[in-house]
Amino acid sequence: MGEVLVLTAAAGVPDAAAAGVAGRATRLAPGAIEVALDRPLPAGFAVPGVDANVVPAERRRKRLLIADMDSTIIGVECIDELADFAGVKAEVAAITERAMRGELDFEAALDARVALLAGLPESVLGECYAERVRLNPGARTLVRTMAALGAETALISGGFSYFTGRVAADAGFARNQANTLLVEGGRLTGRVARPILGRAAKLAALEAITAERGIGVADAIAVGDGANDLDMVRAAGIGVAYHAKPALAAEADARLEHSDLTALLALQGIAADAWVD
Repeated sequence: MGEVLVLTAAAGVPDAAAAGVAGRATRLAPGAIEVALDRPLPAGFAVPGVDANVVPAERRRKRLLIADMDSTIIGVECIDELADFAGVKAEVAAITERAMRGELDFEAALDARVALLAGLPESVLGECYAERVRLNPGARTLVRTMAALGAETALISGGFSYFTGRVAADAGFARNQANTLLVEGGRLTGRVARPILGRAAKLAALEAITAERGIGVADAIAVGDGANDLDMVRAAGIGVAYHAKPALAAEADARLEHSDLTALLALQGIAADAWVD
């Protein structure tokens, strides 16, 4: 069966990065090289400025991509940006940071943050999306390539459905799921519809989608950045921590600090000539 070393970096991976590694090296893309390992890597192996991850060679190509949204597929935390419009960004961002580190119960933290948005005009959601929300580098290529290769794609967020619906359409996700902000009289009520989608619900979504597709959780690749993503990342066949908090990074199969999201394609052995932009 064996293992494969995958070297990725948004700035590019030089051929020399694989020097000294025992195995057959193949360039997948300017920012990705894989090496079919003949023997285990030397202790402490690292390449400055390059992410080095080892994955099993067997069943690398996955049939489901399941992804977090905020700070993973997009570059911001939507709730923090909404809080900026409400003049409470510092207070909300501090709670967000603690929740992502796993220091606070997610549901309680979400309730506390959303309560601070009470009275904000509903129209601010559109302003926030238009002005602040951008796909992270490689997101659209990742999602559309996996869809083109026949995989299911799901955006599962502890954030808000207003944003996931739009981000999913932009990136190319087939489905999306998130929490719903309650609105009355054109203003946010400061409450979220129940049940709240959090850490357990993300794992449940992974299990439900794979069951629906007639595949196992080992056939999924999951990516996130915070403690809220821990269960789905740990359960998936390849669990990826993308510029993640320590709580998630410590548990993931692959850690990405120098790469864009096309690295998830490289982890599966999908070369650039198969990518869909």
